[in-house]
Amino acid sequence: MAVSQIERRVAALEAEVAQMKEQLEKAIPQKGDWLDDIYGAFADDPHFEEAMRLGREYRESLRPKASGKPVRKTAKKAVRKSVKGRRR
Repeated sequence: MAVSQIERRVAALEAEVAQMKEQLEKAIPQKGDWLDDIYGAFADDPHFEEAMRLGREYRESLRPKASGKPVRKTAKKAVRKSVKGRRR
């Protein structure tokens, strides 16, 4: 096959592919970010607000209760103590 024939066939194929891409873009609408579709869907919904309140209460119930003494030592003291214990 001659080079000129190959060049013509490639040009024809490129034109056809461009036409198919254009048809495809028209057939399938471009979607935006999915978050834009749902943003504000629960605005002023009392059931959603109640669900958020209950979730917050549950998460707070899992936290350790505050006592009079600190829960853990500062990182600096803990490191000193662990390093001190390793020295012999």
